[in-house]
Amino acid sequence: MNKKILIVLANYYKNISDGLLKSALKNIPKSNHVKIIKVPGVFEIPVTISKNLKKFDAFLALGCVIKGQTPHFDFISLASTKAIIDISVSKKKPVGNGIITCLNMRQAKARRNKGAEAAKAVVSILSQK
Repeated sequence: MNKKILIVLANYYKNISDGLLKSALKNIPKSNHVKIIKVPGVFEIPVTISKNLKKFDAFLALGCVIKGQTPHFDFISLASTKAIIDISVSKKKPVGNGIITCLNMRQAKARRNKGAEAAKAVVSILSQK
């Protein structure tokens, strides 16, 4: 396929993001060029993708948001998801959403392999004729 893919990895929960990244990389064919940019949290993912739109064919957004005691979880989850969808549709480039939203760390640990699903989705879109 030989495409350029940017993975933007929010490493706020490093042990979770490492699992997301590992599972995603296993599902991207070796013929592709992959670059990884790490950002502090999921809120920084859309702007990082936007800054790199012309350099890459596709993107993977990987990270984790865990619900706390305040509404911050809802705002961050909704804002990042909406921004990612808007980028993908308006720029006509695939963005795999591998941002997991969980109620607690136990759920997050159980979903560390969800990066694979986002990677498979991006590869599928890239292979469309």
